[in-house]
Amino acid sequence: MTAPILRRLDDLRALTTSWRSRGEVIGVVPTMGALHQGHLSLVEAAKAGCDRVIVTIFVNPKQFNNPEDLAKYPRTENEDAQKLLPFDVDAIYVPDPEEIYPQGFATTVSVAGLTDVMEGEFRPGHFDGVATVVAKLFLQTQADRAFFGEKDFQQLMVVRRMARDLDIPIQVVGCPTIREPSGLAMSSRNLRLSPQGLQVAAQKHRIMNDLARALQGGAAFDPLAASARTALLAAGFAQVEYIQLRCAETLDPLSRADKPARLFVAAWADGVRLIDNIPV
Repeated sequence: MTAPILRRLDDLRALTTSWRSRGEVIGVVPTMGALHQGHLSLVEAAKAGCDRVIVTIFVNPKQFNNPEDLAKYPRTENEDAQKLLPFDVDAIYVPDPEEIYPQGFATTVSVAGLTDVMEGEFRPGHFDGVATVVAKLFLQTQADRAFFGEKDFQQLMVVRRMARDLDIPIQVVGCPTIREPSGLAMSSRNLRLSPQGLQVAAQKHRIMNDLARALQGGAAFDPLAASARTALLAAGFAQVEYIQLRCAETLDPLSRADKPARLFVAAWADGVRLIDNIPV
């Protein structure tokens, strides 16, 4: 059965109010569309853990610091709805822009600390846009649980902190990164890669795994990171923005993997900015 596509908050609220009146658990999967198997794994997790599932599709202009990136972002609503058919979700919320940012909208949600590094450093204002739209989607959907991929691990931590700090009664569930057979983390941005770009991009996961194995042996991070940067450039990446080892719980920088850690990389291939992270 095709899920209803809702564009107005009033229509969404009519549904969620009826669900809540019956004590049903509502799950939400916030997306910007261009759905791939990674998104669908989140939908699957939501279906397994909730009575009702809403998938939201909204390309959020406030989280793009580069207008060109926003213009190029794929918009595939019809294809997305088809991909969701087998999952029998209860609603697809594709809000009109004024439902999210009505005329005169003047509020920004900002999470300090976690947003100052990595993506926050290279994409100023990005996480303010993420936190603002996700806070709105949490409140609009009235969901009990929200499902996010660990591929955007920093974003997951920002969203958790935002919900906790604002007392939004929702459980933020992190789900494992889904990868192509090559190891490339699934991302809507992969649609913009040429066949040659895909081959280059796939090398990143191998190089990251090599680095992670060396770190597990107790080696110092900085020399290994320098070698990994050289390896990425040799593999065909045009630019490496960062390679960082950080605490998995606080995002504090680490010089060795002497506590639960994540390895983070951002690099450009074929004109596309690609991020990834793995546990160490």
